[in-house]
Amino acid sequence: MPVPQPTAEQRGEEILAVFDTAFGELLAADPAAFKVKFRKMAASAFAFYRGTACLFYSDLEGERHGGPFLDERTGRVWIHGDLHAENFGTYMDANGRLIFNVNDFDEAYVGPFTWDLKRLAASLALIGYTKALGDEQITDLVRICAAAYRERIHALATGAKNEEVPPFTLDTADGPLLGALRTARSLTRFSLLDSMTEIRDFERRFAAGGGSIELDAAMRYKVLAAFDGYLETLPESSLTRPDSYRVKDVVGRRGIGIGSAGLPSYNILLEGNSDALENDVVIYMKQAQTPAVSRHITDPAVRGYFQHEGHRTVISQRALQDHADPWLGWTELDGSGQLVAEVSPYAVDLDWSDIDDPAEIAAVVADLGRATATMHAAADDESGHSLVPFSTERAIDAAIAADEDGFGDLLVSFAHDYGARARADHQIFVDLFRNGRIPGLRAL
Repeated sequence: MPVPQPTAEQRGEEILAVFDTAFGELLAADPAAFKVKFRKMAASAFAFYRGTACLFYSDLEGERHGGPFLDERTGRVWIHGDLHAENFGTYMDANGRLIFNVNDFDEAYVGPFTWDLKRLAASLALIGYTKALGDEQITDLVRICAAAYRERIHALATGAKNEEVPPFTLDTADGPLLGALRTARSLTRFSLLDSMTEIRDFERRFAAGGGSIELDAAMRYKVLAAFDGYLETLPESSLTRPDSYRVKDVVGRRGIGIGSAGLPSYNILLEGNSDALENDVVIYMKQAQTPAVSRHITDPAVRGYFQHEGHRTVISQRALQDHADPWLGWTELDGSGQLVAEVSPYAVDLDWSDIDDPAEIAAVVADLGRATATMHAAADDESGHSLVPFSTERAIDAAIAADEDGFGDLLVSFAHDYGARARADHQIFVDLFRNGRIPGLRAL
């Protein structure tokens, strides 16, 4: 007998309850930032989906004790936590190579590998809907993604060499992925510095305006003390030139994006790898958030592994991303865990706005499936972290092999069902927001 679906009013109350748990404290501290965040989320069903990983995992609550393709190993691997079709882009790895892969690891944790794939599949359904693709076309896209993921995981599990499954680089990528990499290559550190800083008395300093907040002496001291703690978390390979870490300037910032509303952050200007002013480096220090998925994973071994959310974010990213940012580290500020990383001049997100041809969409979707498999395979027993002490690619490969057809069927069914739910939830959310029913925003 089918489970009765909640009415719009009941679903609205569910959404408000989840929002209160996920956002309540930050919203109370900075309601104006959340008004901006929610207006961005109101723009489209996909924007709403991007900003509501908390709701997504609340809806998956029943699966935390098991589900198709999940066992004691595949149910506790490193996962991205917010894997949707716009969380892919470029980065410069520690070896100086431009790579296209998954990015933004703020929600990363340990959990069922299928949760990443379901979140990605539902996002493909939402993108397909916005591009007026039919249900059968959306089904095909999800199957293409699932097949590409499965093929890459199997290749990695059976010992394929790097040259057989290379990362997406300027030499190996094509289509929109290559376009993003070429755009990233055209960017320069000087342009980034020029947009954020100025030269005063023969030294570079942060420019006023543009969202910068001048710090008083006490706050500056705290940030610099936290910076000293951060240096202790960097791998030895990053500490090649002590002068690189000489601090030139510090400013405050406040996040107002969909994922960072209300989170205090700071930009720190460093000397970089030479005395030349164009080689200065900007790093950011921001308060790390509680990942949505962690509220639904009760394993004490996972919860007890991390010192704080900054530590959790960095350890997760280092596990999931080969040759991660050499500036990536963590620290504490006022008792809160902080994530520290470079403000990279080479970060370009995948832009879906001009990807409209069905054949091109299909090719991109296949590459996203491969990139996801590569990410999951990176975070295994060889990644240097004891929390997942087995080969994730072999465990996932074996689980899928037990029901090859069912794997694609699972993702297709979920993509259509949850895509439809997200579209309906978006309308409910817009009505709640515009009618002043979100607690803490009524007076704004």
